[in-house]
Amino acid sequence: MPRDACVSCFCGWRPALDSSSFPVSINSVKQSITMNINHKGGLKLNKTEKKFLRKQSRARHVLLQHEGIQAVSYPTQSLVVANGGLGNGVSRKQLLLALENSGPMEALLMPPNKPYAFVIYKTIEESKKAYANLNGKEIIDDLGQKIILYLNYVEKVQKSLKHRRVKHFGYEFNYENNTVDKDKPLPGGLPDICNSILEKWLKEGYIKHKPDQLTINQYEPGHGIPAHIDTHSAFEDEIISLSLGSEIVMDFKHPEGVTVQVMLPRRSLLVMTGESRYLWTHGITPRKFDTVQASEQFRGGIITSDIGDLTLSKRGIRTSFTFRKVRRVPCNCSYSSVCDRQRKATLPSLPESSKEACQLEQEHVHRVYDLIARHFSSTRHSPWPRIAEFLKALPSGSVVADVGCGNGKYLGINKELYMIGCDHSQNLLDICREREFQALVCDALSIPFRSGSFDACISIAVIHHFSTAERRVAALQELVRLLRPGGQALIYVWAMEQEYKNHRSKYLRGSKTCLQDKEEINNVIAAEGLLVNQMSCENSEDLESSVPSTDNIKEEGCKPRKVPNSELPVHTNRTSFHSQDVLVPWHLKRNPGKDKAVEPFGLAGCPDPCPVFHRYYHVFCNGELEASCQALGDVSIQQSYYDEGNWCVVLQKV
Repeated sequence: MPRDACVSCFCGWRPALDSSSFPVSINSVKQSITMNINHKGGLKLNKTEKKFLRKQSRARHVLLQHEGIQAVSYPTQSLVVANGGLGNGVSRKQLLLALENSGPMEALLMPPNKPYAFVIYKTIEESKKAYANLNGKEIIDDLGQKIILYLNYVEKVQKSLKHRRVKHFGYEFNYENNTVDKDKPLPGGLPDICNSILEKWLKEGYIKHKPDQLTINQYEPGHGIPAHIDTHSAFEDEIISLSLGSEIVMDFKHPEGVTVQVMLPRRSLLVMTGESRYLWTHGITPRKFDTVQASEQFRGGIITSDIGDLTLSKRGIRTSFTFRKVRRVPCNCSYSSVCDRQRKATLPSLPESSKEACQLEQEHVHRVYDLIARHFSSTRHSPWPRIAEFLKALPSGSVVADVGCGNGKYLGINKELYMIGCDHSQNLLDICREREFQALVCDALSIPFRSGSFDACISIAVIHHFSTAERRVAALQELVRLLRPGGQALIYVWAMEQEYKNHRSKYLRGSKTCLQDKEEINNVIAAEGLLVNQMSCENSEDLESSVPSTDNIKEEGCKPRKVPNSELPVHTNRTSFHSQDVLVPWHLKRNPGKDKAVEPFGLAGCPDPCPVFHRYYHVFCNGELEASCQALGDVSIQQSYYDEGNWCVVLQKV
């Protein structure tokens, strides 16, 4: 982490404050009966029942991955309802209607942006009734689409979700928006015992503002904190955390994906200011063991990648005292891309008309690529193997169009082809011409070539930039129009599923950490005979998560959903997707010695040393690209596959 990130960890303070088995009961979707399945016995399941069991098992896996909650094999008062979450477009009212038929409930918990909900019934009998009646049942969401529910029993929902005992002083901290109500201070202020400690920190120069808000959390082993940034407009620059009890490893992540792991020893003080407070997220991965430095002299601070000096540390109970100063004036930080005050007025919403779609794409696709063209091109130089294979397999002399060719990295793959590129970005096409490739400016919805004039077309990472389903289908139809009968088109779009068949995409694996060789670390862990839960810390209802994907569990994969008037979320780079329609940040690297006169349009004189631009993407769910292609007519899908975080098809014009 750079020095100006200002993460300080002061050790040595000694204040007086030291304080599977799974459900085997299924409800047949077609027969609506409950039957017991002995996995070791000889009872043969039909196709529908096998499919149901797979879906239910996947729901358990998602729950364990996202929340660290293990499903149990026996009936309890608590159930998790997969596909019945806000992330699926299911409203609380709709779910209540379905759940209330089984009996009175104590609570219904619906974590934001998650594809599941938790229900606690007053008795186990009512919970069993819901488990039998609702498993495999279809409900209709707010958009009129069918969703199938999958239920599992869980223990102690509230304790598992809250993750900790908590107490607030000065102001109540609101975990829904990471802020406080400045007009409603709590009586009594901060505890008197804190005053002498705060005065000492002020005198020593560790802090500049005396805090007026305190949150005390107690964490059991295995608990964590979702990665987050304390809301800019709510608090002043300094965020201070005193750790008592067990040592812990805290993860700091930069928007570009760089991760730094910092050991916080017991009785240590962490002060976050500047970049570390405003730009880097901080969080704690929920697990029971941390990988730490073995050397005693390095038991605090940044963990290095020296495999020979790493060991495992078992977590104990940790109590944290987090001090903040409530902000009374607007935030004027220089990190506008993540500042809630500065960003609020600039984030667009999903378009409701073709005109709005054009405006969104012009501002957050075409303009952005023109501004970042040189930097973008410097990161796009290696052809993807399966695309190169497609081009090299075409007959010599084939005429091929690369629609959305970018910097032209595929135009010279096969010298035996006649290839021509087209793209909306003039600045990217200038790079193509510098490389002596044939390319022209055009709109992918209206390509200036005669129908049926190409033997093949490729469209790589283009269709996902169109902001409505109608425009995406129109772009596909334009590709088919260019093909002669029998011609083929290869299409790549970004996938919502960045983890597929237990394989993490290069996009996720590209997250740089200070522990460079994960395989060697895993070998250390394996040698110790311990299983370390490496779930993401970004999955809890307590704090707004910035990452992990909400895994949709449906009969036909997740379906595209349009939610009008909803602000587009900003995706965190190098993390899984939690929404299909997102703004993906591009942090522009600029040459400090570059003459401002030749800066890209709109950047000359810009005070931000690393401008951030947001590109619109619609990431595709499994099966969605094929469904869009089947809507075209006069085409057959020759091949469909997943390639490193992308859904891909090969079409043939019939």
